[in-house]
Amino acid sequence: MDATPSDEPEFDASEEASRPAEYRDALPAGPLRGRGAGLNPGNRFESLRLHILGEHLDDEAAARASAGDERPKVATTVLDDDSRSILNRVDSPDLHMKWTLNPYRGCEHGCIYCYARPTHEYLGLSSGLDFETKILAKHEAPDLLRDALRKPSWLGAGISMSGVTDPYQPVERDLRITRRCLEVMAEFRQAVSVITKNRLLLRDLDLLQRLHAHGAAHAAVSITTLDPDLAAAMEPRASSPKARLETVRQIAATGIPVWVMVAPVVPGLTDREMPAILEAAAEAGASGAGYVLLRLPHQIKALFLEWLARHVPARAAHVESLLRQMHGGDLYEAAWKLRQTGRGPFADQLAQTFRVFTKRHGLDRPHAPINTAAFLRPPVPGDQLGLFP
Repeated sequence: MDATPSDEPEFDASEEASRPAEYRDALPAGPLRGRGAGLNPGNRFESLRLHILGEHLDDEAAARASAGDERPKVATTVLDDDSRSILNRVDSPDLHMKWTLNPYRGCEHGCIYCYARPTHEYLGLSSGLDFETKILAKHEAPDLLRDALRKPSWLGAGISMSGVTDPYQPVERDLRITRRCLEVMAEFRQAVSVITKNRLLLRDLDLLQRLHAHGAAHAAVSITTLDPDLAAAMEPRASSPKARLETVRQIAATGIPVWVMVAPVVPGLTDREMPAILEAAAEAGASGAGYVLLRLPHQIKALFLEWLARHVPARAAHVESLLRQMHGGDLYEAAWKLRQTGRGPFADQLAQTFRVFTKRHGLDRPHAPINTAAFLRPPVPGDQLGLFP
């Protein structure tokens, strides 16, 4: 995955609002049961959009009301992804990962702020509701991974799961693609780092422990807020903050290095929680911590501002103002490093807060690098060369 920054035009809320309904999705902006996005902003690669007649939406709303349910529901659709390769090279200089594996495209967690939402636009879909309801599953990922690891050119470099999706989103409970990929990695002693917002990770502790026996497993859990109500609004289908901390606790108890990512930090909304999150992480046994500032590339700006106005209207203007202060007047900067941290006095204050509290709670200690030297190709029946790495 090449995360090269783009020269995207700055989002203009007034311009977006003035666009015709044919450009914007006709879904009503408002709460959808169990979903983060309340709308589907237009795909930036397409100028033509289908428009649902308002009369039809009114009829659907009336039917729901007569059934005693006024909140629209949108079911998750799982589609087959026929990708023929599974490992993605990352050349972004501000990311530690060099290879990623994404078992899915899209993410049912529905985090309103997810920087990966625009990837759905490459599929002709929207970064809004489509991203969290139309999930593409890479059913052949385990076989593709095995083939990739058997290539002589593969030398066992660490792999991160995942870059643009959560490997433990709800559909994984039934599809088990992530688990089957981990089974392949355990077979090859392939070093892997896993990051998630879902306690489903605990299901696969047995495989991570097999890899940890060779120093080849790291884990990270992302915690945005400790407020369960705010988390439910921002990350509607992710595990609760309490469940994520318990996940950290159980992973740490096995000896597997586990980090807590305070990510994303939403200025004016969750930034004040950073000290409390770091303290809770340390109490749960986390090995270290990191943080990332809220990122709003492309159409996520429209989604996030609509979400702010709907859920925290009293803070919406303040949050937007702080974001602009941290990005030179814009809502987002795609430049390396700055996209992760922002700039200016408030960004400096956030960085200083992180340094102080990671040191206070012992989360700033250097950690042992993941062991990529353990990689070993298992022998193939009947293949004498398979006896050698």
